[in-house]
Amino acid sequence: MRHVFVFALIVLSLVAESWAQLRPPNEAGVSLGHWHSLVRDVEAAKKFWVLLGGQPIQVDGTDVMKFPGVLVFLTPGEPSGGSMGTVVDHTGLRVPNGRELVAKLEAAGVRMDPRNPVTGRPLNLRPDTRVWTFVYSPDDFRVEILDDVEAVQKKDLTAPISSDLMHFYLPAVSNIPEAQTWYAKMFGAQPAPPVPPATNVNALMPGAKLNFIDSRNPPLPTKGRALDHVGFEVKNLEAFCKKLEAMGIKFDKPYSKTRHTSFASAELTDPWGTSLELTEGLTRF
Repeated sequence: MRHVFVFALIVLSLVAESWAQLRPPNEAGVSLGHWHSLVRDVEAAKKFWVLLGGQPIQVDGTDVMKFPGVLVFLTPGEPSGGSMGTVVDHTGLRVPNGRELVAKLEAAGVRMDPRNPVTGRPLNLRPDTRVWTFVYSPDDFRVEILDDVEAVQKKDLTAPISSDLMHFYLPAVSNIPEAQTWYAKMFGAQPAPPVPPATNVNALMPGAKLNFIDSRNPPLPTKGRALDHVGFEVKNLEAFCKKLEAMGIKFDKPYSKTRHTSFASAELTDPWGTSLELTEGLTRF
């Protein structure tokens, strides 16, 4: 009987590990924390994120979808538009079986970009890309579905669907190295070469690759859109905010331990119009 009990504990620990939430922070004390979405219909939004593999939880009374590497907050509201056309055009999820997931989403009537009927991959991308498709929430939050290369190589179809990237569209080519440098300086994101066949400039932080590319049209700020803002979880947030202020950062909302019940926060906007929320305490969820 004792052996059965020990085995059960091992299984539970493995399940907990597979759903380990936010990634450990980088040397600057920062990791991806959350994507904050404004939604017209919370239940419809929850169904969409559940189809993508999210686990419903609540944080201070707000519905949240939990993925390894990121929390997706669903706040009732009236977004002025989808994520496309804003600075953060889309985010990405890494999946162990893209073909199966895409078929499930299609059967459920989820809107997605046109795909090659044979490969299942986007018509506008090369056949060797790891991207399966782009899907849209009921409020037009655009999400990229990508192969989890390691899981595919290991044929591990049980690997959890997890956060992968955030794709920034910037006003001009000259902004790309500036953004890469800014996110490295402020949040410790590590500059990295693109993964072929892509040519995007990248910066890596725990939980996400930040992809930077120039936009054909001037991108709009994220505030008020389906992806209203991006959250970074920060260790020792109060001291971190003081450091940013010393570097010239002006906060839209200063550091507070009481703005939210379960976590401390501060809010700012990057030089290109991305609303950012810094948090401390979301690692408990």
